[in-house]
Amino acid sequence: MNIEVLADAAAVACRGAEIIAEETRARAAAHRPFVLAVSGGHTPWIMLRELARQDVPWRAVNVAQVDERVARAGDPDRNLTHLRESLLARAPLAPGQIHAMPVELEDLDAAARQYAATLEQLAGSPPILDLVHLGLGPDGHTASLVPGDPVLEVADRDVALTNVYMGHRRMTLTFPVINRARKILWVVTGGEKAAMLARLRAGDPSIPAGRIRPENAVALADRAAAAGA
Repeated sequence: MNIEVLADAAAVACRGAEIIAEETRARAAAHRPFVLAVSGGHTPWIMLRELARQDVPWRAVNVAQVDERVARAGDPDRNLTHLRESLLARAPLAPGQIHAMPVELEDLDAAARQYAATLEQLAGSPPILDLVHLGLGPDGHTASLVPGDPVLEVADRDVALTNVYMGHRRMTLTFPVINRARKILWVVTGGEKAAMLARLRAGDPSIPAGRIRPENAVALADRAAAAGA
């Protein structure tokens, strides 16, 4: 896995937007649609605001979610809330090009199956996403694949539900669909991530992030996060 070290979180966000834009243009040149899956986080929202200013063939882009908290619509903890504010409100995307995880449904297991079917409609069966953006937690989690949760062992579904983590259950993409992606873009900022970024780089399977395939992956890190890598 290649790690690019940049000065700070703002530089990481800008570089991430450039990479996503480059990938979308390459797919468009090949006359293929582009399916992007995004995670949450402060730096990623800056990245998506920057992406909205990039030269992107927006009509060919569909945006999916990597994970989402089970919470009401508009909740400030929802990734969708920030995704709409950061990208949909700023880029020439139609609302139907943003594919929200249906975490408001009463039957969450059915909701996970529904979202898996959405991914198949967008990216084939089994779905192969063009680019999956991931973050890295200080505990080694990525997406909502958190240490000790049974979701880590899901091998037969592309979308699953977690137990409660930091106050919410989550819907998340699982290892199988993430590891099929054509490209993985890690965005890692902050000194509290330094130890885990070093373990990610080493491919440490004892942390969830270390179970993501390093092939076709690039990690963007600020100097603080890269201190141990």
